[in-house]
Amino acid sequence: MEAEVMVRQVDALAGDIRALTGRFDERARGLLDAAGWARVERVYLTGDGDSYHATCATEMAFESIGGVVCEPLSAMRFAHYGAEWMRPAAPGRVLVIAISASGGTERVVEALRAARRYGALTVAVTGRPGSPLTRVADRTLLVDLPDTEPSPGIRTYQASLLGLLLIALQLGRAPRPDITRDAARDADALREELVVLADHVDATAKAIKRECRRVADLVADAPVMVMLGSGPSYGTALFAAAKMVEGAGVFAVGQDLEEWGHVERLAYPDDMPVFVIAPPGRSRDKATEVIARAHELGRRVVAVTSRGDTAAAAHAVLPVHGQVREEFSPFLYHLFAGYVACFVAQALGRLPFQTHRS
Repeated sequence: MEAEVMVRQVDALAGDIRALTGRFDERARGLLDAAGWARVERVYLTGDGDSYHATCATEMAFESIGGVVCEPLSAMRFAHYGAEWMRPAAPGRVLVIAISASGGTERVVEALRAARRYGALTVAVTGRPGSPLTRVADRTLLVDLPDTEPSPGIRTYQASLLGLLLIALQLGRAPRPDITRDAARDADALREELVVLADHVDATAKAIKRECRRVADLVADAPVMVMLGSGPSYGTALFAAAKMVEGAGVFAVGQDLEEWGHVERLAYPDDMPVFVIAPPGRSRDKATEVIARAHELGRRVVAVTSRGDTAAAAHAVLPVHGQVREEFSPFLYHLFAGYVACFVAQALGRLPFQTHRS
């Protein structure tokens, strides 16, 4: 498996949004009837690896757009420490959505079994029809991709994001007594925003690819890196760190902006690369503060910010094109990860998943 596969994956993302949003949306609409969507009061999202990262990236959308309480949990945490305490007050009040691109992740299947055992309605989001996860779930949202090839998950991650956000939109369509708005009209407008994202993804990928190679040269010698973000960008940070590990074999961690300030800022080496994911939104001011503080501490700071942002005192800035609501920012702010991981792997003479050792 060559590192260049990650570049091809990123380059395909805009086309996937254009080709698949309508298809996935139609499938999401058919998961429940109007009354079923309206009954849902609480949503648990669960998965492992990239799928768990997608749950963290979409939590805000389920709450702000879907109008429900949402909690993302990794599959083992949900199965062993979460499912037993859901206690649905009535059928259909609690919805558990389990994500696995392959549909065969053992712990995710276990989590969905636990959800059913304790009375929740369950939905599988997967790219593989007829997989073990689909056989356990009450409903399945298939987010399958054409022309796939073995790779650290990048296209599959976006497909999971898209599926989850389309479910959040369906929840937002449901009439709720505590929300006074035209839910259907709002959901239609939001869906169109998702479609337009393809242009922003395309523009951002083209704008940052060359700069990502320079960033790779800046950080490739580092033994450890950290990716930071809050809100939806916390999920993006976790995902970006995973791509560096899987793609280039470099130890990287994702962390919340505020938690980095309490703990990880104290770690050596002084020049540790710090990637700060800073879209416009509720954590933007904190991200700017962290960028400045990390720079003062001597870290090699890479800021992933909206184009034209002049507040980032960083060694490198990766400009994201397109203004989107914070709930949709994960589609744009993870693009750098595949490119940088590929170029770092090439600089180090490594292949994804350490296949150079086989």
